[in-house]
This record gives sequence, structure tokens and C-alpha cells, in this order.
Amino acid sequence: MRIIRSSTIWTAAGLALILGGGLAAIGAQVHPWGALVGGVAAGVVLYVSLRTPYRRWRWAQQGVPESWRRWMQRHVPPYAALDADGRARFEQDVRFLMEEFDFEGVRGVSATEELCLSVAAGAALLLHGHPDWELPGTRSILFYPAHFDDEYSGGRDAGYDGMAHEQGPLIMSAPSVRASWMHPGDGNNVVLHELAHLFDFDNTGPDGVPSFVDSRSAEAWQSLIRTEMRKVERGTSMLDPYAATAPSEFFAVAVEHFFEEPHAMKQQHPELFEAMATLFNWTPTHPSERSEQLADKRSEQSDEAPDEEGTC
Repeated sequence: MRIIRSSTIWTAAGLALILGGGLAAIGAQVHPWGALVGGVAAGVVLYVSLRTPYRRWRWAQQGVPESWRRWMQRHVPPYAALDADGRARFEQDVRFLMEEFDFEGVRGVSATEELCLSVAAGAALLLHGHPDWELPGTRSILFYPAHFDDEYSGGRDAGYDGMAHEQGPLIMSAPSVRASWMHPGDGNNVVLHELAHLFDFDNTGPDGVPSFVDSRSAEAWQSLIRTEMRKVERGTSMLDPYAATAPSEFFAVAVEHFFEEPHAMKQQHPELFEAMATLFNWTPTHPSERSEQLADKRSEQSDEAPDEEGTC
């Protein structure tokens, strides 16, 4: 994620020049001070266009709290494996996402710093290989107290851990969000799963072909999905059986395993692994011994986790 893009500067300057210049010319013909209207309009355009980059610049200067670093070190192995420059960029993305997402707890759930950081870190993983990317779709995250159904209610038949919408908030159960990072490397991460759907929606709807797949490669990607889904149906795949329910779900489940179990995917599904590494433009490192060390340290350092009572 960039603080500012050159395209933003040129677009803002162009709009300010066109709108401000046009209004100034018209205003000057009506009143001697009419040209000031154009200047005001140009200023408004520049303010609106550059407000977010200015905020990001300020956030980048502040960095992230040490408690965030400790949490990511323990729970997000790909972050822990990055070099100093990679970590700095990852932390900057997390800071932007924490500030720009709208987190809200539902039905008594408190949007704690840990819950918010869990989502921001997941989004930063998906964006890390493409520094120019922005997370598509929603900026609103709702945390539910437990599983929910199609009516967003709990009960015996409630089976959803999370739900993504093409237009609307991203919904996840708070217990599932916490569980996603408690055992890094188990291939089960509702945060990554639901965030992956946003990239699928950004194309032509939930068809399993994410928006960043080149149109010339879409057919080959769909063919790979069909092949891998048959493996899931036959029980010869490492992917969760839910991956066989639809191409869109296959992509989301594949994202979970790619970031949680990259080594196992490379060994068991080399073609799928290479495709995912190409899509996301990096290969997350998640050595098993690192996961074991982190698991051992969690119980010893639980007091260093972000304050569960604090909110974001």
C-alpha cells in the first residue's frame, strides 16, 4: 500500500486546474473578485484528493505499537520471516488498515485491538507481494459473538464463521477470528478466507477467478481449479473438503492453505502453489519449527498480547 501514488497527484492536479481554471475564467467575467471562486474550488479538489495520502504519511511516521509487533511475531509466521525492510512495509500496511477500516462489534462483542489486528494482519498478507494494491471492496468489518446463519442469527443451525458481500460489510464471528491465529500452520483461517472473497468479487462476481488474474490466463486458471477440485472430491487433496463446493470457495480455501501451509502445498500441489505464488507475487515462509516455537511461547507470553479490553 502506497502513501500516495503518482497517478493520484496528476489526477488531483488535473482536476484542480480544469475546474479551478474554468470557474476562475467564468467568475472573472461576472465580478472582479470572481476569479477567487476558481481558486477556492481548486483548493477543495486538492484537499479532498490529498487528505488520505496526508493521513497515511502521518501514520507512517508514527509506526506501530510494540505490542502489535509482538502479537504478529507470535501469530503471523510469514511476517516473522520477513527481513527488516519487509517487516517495515508490512507494519506500515497494518497501520493503514487499522486506521482506515471501520471495525464494529455486534450483540455485545467488543471490537478489541486483538480482533482488529487479526483482520488487518490478514489483509496485509494478501497485499504484501503487490505494494501498489489496495484491498478491494468493503472497509466495514463486523464481529459477531458466535456462528450465524443466512438471517445473521445464532442457534442450532447457525453454521457460518464468516460471510463476505459484494456490497456490504465483511462479517466474521469473533471466536473464529481469534482461532484463526491461535494455531498458525493448521490451514484454517477464516480471516484469510473471507478477505480472499473480496478479490473474487472485484472481478465478475464470485466465480473463483480473482480480479488480478490476467484475462489471457483466466482460462488456464479455471482449468487448474477444475483439476484441483476433482482431487478434493476424491479425497486426494490437502485442501479442506469445503473447497469442492464452488470455484469461489476453492479459491478462498486455497488462499488459507497457501499462507498457512506453503511448504505442504508446494510438496503436494506444486502447480497450484506456483499459480498462487504468481498471483500474490511472493512466497510466504512458514517453517514448521517456527510454528512450534511460537506455540510454545504463546502460553509463556500471553500477558504481552494486545489489551483485550482496549478497542480499535
